[in-house]
Amino acid sequence: MSGELDALTVVNQLRDLAADPLNRRAIVEDQGCLPGLILFLDHPNPQIVYSALLAVRYLAECRANREKMKGELGMMLSLQNVMQKSTSPGETKLLASEIYEILQAAGKEEAEQAEAAAASCRRKAHFFLGSTNKRAKTVVLQIDGLDDPTRRSLCEEALLKIRGVISFTFQMAVKRCVVRIRSDLKAEALGTAINSTKVMTAQQVVKAEDGEELMVPFQEDSAVLVEENTDIPDYLPEEESPSQEQDKAVTRVGSITDGMGWLSTAANFLSRSFYW
Repeated sequence: MSGELDALTVVNQLRDLAADPLNRRAIVEDQGCLPGLILFLDHPNPQIVYSALLAVRYLAECRANREKMKGELGMMLSLQNVMQKSTSPGETKLLASEIYEILQAAGKEEAEQAEAAAASCRRKAHFFLGSTNKRAKTVVLQIDGLDDPTRRSLCEEALLKIRGVISFTFQMAVKRCVVRIRSDLKAEALGTAINSTKVMTAQQVVKAEDGEELMVPFQEDSAVLVEENTDIPDYLPEEESPSQEQDKAVTRVGSITDGMGWLSTAANFLSRSFYW
């Protein structure tokens, strides 16, 4: 473009670029465009002021821009000046007021979103602790022969084969294993799996009404059929990995790259035109 750009041409072009959501982050991140738009808000030509306000309004639609826009030197003061200026048309004042309220609420909105996210995490953590999860139950096993890491590995392998086992932890000092299983899986299946190692036997630890622990042996003749995990998916071979086709990257149509050359020219124009 020629070097004879006037202020109205520049602000209108910035407004049109800001109308595309794909361009909004880049415009705000540019070192010259946002300060230039703020200067346009104090321009004596009402048409230029209104066009600049439209551009700022478009940029403010992007939530990620609002905090930076609010903190940009002169932004909030210039909006207030437009709102309070007696010569500003009513429509211009309303638009400036709308933008001011959006940016003013930016900090509060961020805090509310952070609090909501933290509350959501707390709720999820409580759920996954398992105290109210009706689809799972906990079984405590006393395992005779659980004496060393080798035996522990054998026990792990046996439990991992059972479909319905969610998690387990070992208490080696007291030869116990705490197993989290689906509610429809019988505890006897765990005993059958442990006994299948031939070197360990298991009993279930239960609590009586008075809180005393009782050891309940699994019946030798009540071995149940253990449904094994057989549907664990294999890893994709490297030649079939969906991330390998780098030559087929997707490009969005109408991105900021189409206007970056002009944007650079406009930014240079703005830097040379701080005074009217």
